Amino acid sequence: MMASPPDTSKTTKLERYNSYLRRVNNTKLLAASSKLLFRATLLAAACLIFYFTLNYPPLYSSFDPAAASIGTSSRNPHRLLHATAAGGHSFLTSAFYGSGNSGAAWEKQVRHSATPRRPNGFSILVTGAAGFVGTHCSLALKKRGDGVLGLDNFNSYYDPVLKRARQDLLQKHGVFIVEVDLNDGPTLTKLFDIVPFTHILHLAAQAGVRYAMQNPQSYVASNIAGFVNLLEVAKSADPQPAIVWASSSSVYGLNTQNPFSEAHRTDRPASLYAATKKAGEEIAHTYNHIYGLSLTGLRFFTVYGPWGRPDMAYYFFTKDILQGKPINVYKTADGKEVARDFTYIDDVVKGCVGALDTAEKSTGSGGKKRGPAQLRVYNLGNTSPVGVGKLVGILEGLLGVKAKKHVITMPRNGDVPFTHANVTLAYRDFGYKPTTDLAAGLRKFVKWYLSFYGLQSRVNNKEIGSSSSATKAASS
Repeated sequence: MMASPPDTSKTTKLERYNSYLRRVNNTKLLAASSKLLFRATLLAAACLIFYFTLNYPPLYSSFDPAAASIGTSSRNPHRLLHATAAGGHSFLTSAFYGSGNSGAAWEKQVRHSATPRRPNGFSILVTGAAGFVGTHCSLALKKRGDGVLGLDNFNSYYDPVLKRARQDLLQKHGVFIVEVDLNDGPTLTKLFDIVPFTHILHLAAQAGVRYAMQNPQSYVASNIAGFVNLLEVAKSADPQPAIVWASSSSVYGLNTQNPFSEAHRTDRPASLYAATKKAGEEIAHTYNHIYGLSLTGLRFFTVYGPWGRPDMAYYFFTKDILQGKPINVYKTADGKEVARDFTYIDDVVKGCVGALDTAEKSTGSGGKKRGPAQLRVYNLGNTSPVGVGKLVGILEGLLGVKAKKHVITMPRNGDVPFTHANVTLAYRDFGYKPTTDLAAGLRKFVKWYLSFYGLQSRVNNKEIGSSSSATKAASS
C-alpha cells in the first residue's frame, strides 16, 4: 500500500502568515522611523532658528541707494520693507524678543557696543543715535575707541528709511541702537543696570520749528517729558553719568543783539520748539542743583551736511531744484533777506566731542547730591551768517540747474529772520573753532545726496562743486 503525501497546507499557511507579519512590522517600523526623522528635523530647525536669533543682530533687509529715486512714490521696495516690517525688527527677532529689548543676546549686544576699546575710554549712551547729529557723533566716538550705545525711537517726523540707513551705517561700525522711546522708563533703567555709563550725549528731540504748530504735544512729550525721564534715570544711577545735551539757537527767540552770546536774553521764544528747548535748560539747572548731575547744554546753529534732515531748507531745496519745482525763498516783513549761521556737521561733532572731553563728573550718588556739579551752556555755530539767496546760488552752481525761486514774506510760524553765533566760550573751554564754509560744506552734501539717491547721471557727470562755480555763487 502506497503512503499518502505529507500535508503541507498548514506549513504554507504558517509561512504566509509569518511573511504577512514581517511586512506589517516593517511598514510600522518605517512609519515610526519617518515620524521620528520628521520630528528630529523640526527640532533641529527650531534649534538653529533659536541659535541664530540669540547670537546675531536683527536681520534687516539690504539697502540699495543706487536704485532709489528722489520721490517718495517710487522708493526701492527694500527700503519700504526696511522701514515698515515689524518696526524695523526682523520677524524672528520679534517672535523671540517681542519689542526686542530683552534676552541674553540683546544684553550681549548692549554690553559689547558700550564697551570702550581704548585706555580710559568713555562708555557713552547716545540718544537720537539714528538722527543726523547723533549718527555723526556716534561714528566719531566709536572711531576713537569709546564705547557707544545708541538709542532711538525711529519716529516718522521725516522718512524713517533715512534713519534706518543711518542705523545700517552705525551697525557696520559696531554701534548697536536700542529701539525705545525716552519715556520708556523701565527700559532706560534696564540699560543703566547693564552698563555703567560714564557719559550721556542726549541728542534725541522732536525737531523743527514749523511742525510745532501742527503737533505741539509731540514737542512736550519728547523735549520736556522725555528729557525729564532720562534725567530721572541718570540721577539714580551709580555712578551718575556726565550729560551733554542738545539745546538750540532757537532759544534766543526775539533777541536782536548780534552775534548771539550765551549771556543774552533767552526768555522770549518765538516758537513752541524754542520754548521746549528753553524749558530743557531750566530743567537741567534744576537737576544739577538738586541731584548733582553734571550738565552741558549745546546751542546748535542750523547744522547741515551729509546724512542731514530732509525738513531742512538746504535739503529740500536740493530735491526741488533737481525736480524742477519752484522753491520759496523768504524775506522779512521789511524786505530784508533771511540769513542763517549755517554750521557744517563735522564742526558740530568736534564741539560735541570737546564738550564730552571737558565734562566733569557728576557729584551725586543714589539720587543724592554730594557737592556742587558742573553746569554749562555753549553756542556751536559757524560765526558767519549767509543769506538764503546765497545758499540757493551755491546749490545752483553745484547742481548745474537754475532754481525757480518764489520770493515771499516769511510767515508768522515761529522762524526768526537772522542767527549769528558768538562761540568765544566754546573756543576758550574746549578749543571749538569751525573751519568749513558754506560752499565747501554744501559741496560735500550734494556729493552725498546724489550718491545716496542714485542721481549722479542727472547732473551730466559734472565735477560736483568745481571751485569756480561754487565760489562764484558764494561770493555773488
